[in-house]
Amino acid sequence: MVALLGALASGCANVENKLGRGLSNTAEIVRGGEYRRSIEQTALFESPDQAYTTGALHGIHRSLARTGIGLYEIVTFPFPPYRPVLTKYFAPNPVYPDNYKPDLVEDSMFATDTYTGFSGGDSFPFIPGSRFQIFETR
Repeated sequence: MVALLGALASGCANVENKLGRGLSNTAEIVRGGEYRRSIEQTALFESPDQAYTTGALHGIHRSLARTGIGLYEIVTFPFPPYRPVLTKYFAPNPVYPDNYKPDLVEDSMFATDTYTGFSGGDSFPFIPGSRFQIFETR
């Protein structure tokens, strides 16, 4: 009853944003964006020798922390505060390595030419490191 009352008494947009952010952050453990970014940033700013050791450990730590933040936001989504938590340490939205940011998935929902079946976009953006695109349209 309390959770339902909290969801109904507060605005829907805030609750939706917090739940969506929580689900996105919880998927970090599978997506691996923090892990890949930490390895990349360690190689660039510290040493390539430390990228797969120190950078990997730092990436695992950040991935687990972002997943924990996501679980917290899922559990507490009906209750205020609705702003992102720990923004001093983590960006509110998912991060990617600077060398690659995935594009829209290539399917009929986002395709501009659904009748012929040809349009551009990433084929497998959910697979880490996949850069295969149907057509370079942008």
